[in-house]
Amino acid sequence: MSITKTDFMRGMQCRKMLWLDKHKPRLRIIPPEVQERLDAGNDFGDRAMAMFGPYEEMTVYLPGRHVPDTKAMIARTQEHLEKGTEVICEAAFSNYNNYCAADILRKTDDGYDMYEVKSAPRVYEQHIKDAGFQYYIINRCKVPIGRIYIVTHGPDDEHPFAVTDVTEQAKGYANWVNQNIWALNRMQKQPDEVETEPGEQCEKPYRCWYYEYCHPAENTENTQAEEVK
Repeated sequence: MSITKTDFMRGMQCRKMLWLDKHKPRLRIIPPEVQERLDAGNDFGDRAMAMFGPYEEMTVYLPGRHVPDTKAMIARTQEHLEKGTEVICEAAFSNYNNYCAADILRKTDDGYDMYEVKSAPRVYEQHIKDAGFQYYIINRCKVPIGRIYIVTHGPDDEHPFAVTDVTEQAKGYANWVNQNIWALNRMQKQPDEVETEPGEQCEKPYRCWYYEYCHPAENTENTQAEEVK
């Protein structure tokens, strides 16, 4: 097993969440409103790909499945880096099997600037940590990254994108990523379920999709209350 950007961010919220993702994903309960936000985020990301004009998208799916073919994406990305493609979207990288796909890389005189797209009204610290993970992987792949930006919703349809420079903060998270990524890698492989007491991490920064699994007593109380009514 490797660690992806999503794995890392979920594992840093709660170790048990990452372990369940790898061993018991059938227990996930994704509320409809959350799925709607995820779908809207994908749509926003698709629109943002063209914010600098023509681009090349690296996404490749496994035959007959809507699952990314990461090996093919990594190879395709390398081809376009060598060609000097101006704008590369979903640029894929792997270091010791740890993986990320950057939303947008835009060529500069010295390398590439990186743009992480978030369907949100403003930049949150979680977004910067997310970009920091990607910078960590790409930097270890020897691709020079200059500036790092977060792209969020702009003020109106005429200006749909707001771009915020988070370079120093995102690059500053590289050591933090390195200090935790290997422990998460080992933890997710262990056969025994990780034991973590429910707490603040169950809802921050996002409500966990395994909330009901980890709070069985609360679910029983709610059911009994409904029966009384």
